[in-house]
Amino acid sequence: MKKAVLVGAICAAFPLAAAAQAENYTVDVLHSFPHFGIDHFGLSMIWGRFDKMSGKFTLDRAAKKASVDLAIETASVTTGDNDRGSRPRTRDEHLRSADFFNVAEFPRMTYKSSNVKFSGDNPSEIEGQLTLLGVTKPVTLKIDRWLCKDHPLTKRPACGGNASGSLKRSDFGMKLFIPAMSDEIRLMINFEGHKDQ
Repeated sequence: MKKAVLVGAICAAFPLAAAAQAENYTVDVLHSFPHFGIDHFGLSMIWGRFDKMSGKFTLDRAAKKASVDLAIETASVTTGDNDRGSRPRTRDEHLRSADFFNVAEFPRMTYKSSNVKFSGDNPSEIEGQLTLLGVTKPVTLKIDRWLCKDHPLTKRPACGGNASGSLKRSDFGMKLFIPAMSDEIRLMINFEGHKDQ
């Protein structure tokens, strides 16, 4: 009888053990930034970034499942050009205008995963939906680097890495200066997240 009770208790615990494999992480906003690059009249690649990104991701290594949910504040865009001088506006101010990110009407863009592929125990590619300027289109990100370990300062479990991809800005209605300035935008995202307690 005791054996039957013990076996029953172990069997009942299996679903809980499986469910416990899913780990939730919160993006570290001080160490996570999306960068973008655009070919500038064929002369150079201009790089910029967004200073404010927040979000969550989940990771289940046993089931090889994961999800990502990010929000980016469009007004936080910067390319390092903040001094007007004698000009009517800076490049960053122009990027915030209706010609580009239209931050007054669309203060936030989002990225939500629809599928995450794994290579071994680690995520390797994210298929997701980017919503920008009120338009939602698929964007795939390749995870170029991934590591999970206890953070040396906080002593909490943390994961981080780099992801890259590309998109066509015209797909989202951002068409100014095409083709003189490239339609294709290169993406690079560095991210870190702490496991939720």
